[in-house]
Amino acid sequence: MEVVADILTEALYGANKTRIMYRANLNFLRFHRYFSELLDKGFIVRENTSDGRVVYRTTDKGKRFLKIISNAEEIISSRLELSNFIC
Repeated sequence: MEVVADILTEALYGANKTRIMYRANLNFLRFHRYFSELLDKGFIVRENTSDGRVVYRTTDKGKRFLKIISNAEEIISSRLELSNFIC
């Protein structure tokens, strides 16, 4: 889930594929696998800018999913902290 979160976070304000791939610290094959799935599922959308560039942006659906991932990580983290306190 961390890889998905990294990709969606980097694309929040629009970025090209290379920037997203490097910021998510992925090689081309792994990036392509995750990125294609996110595009197909509607979590990321391709946009053409006014100056002719192509950027990819996280959709509202992707933002909701990113929030779910974040909430899940918080719950897991707090439970781990609680279990360490109890033991």
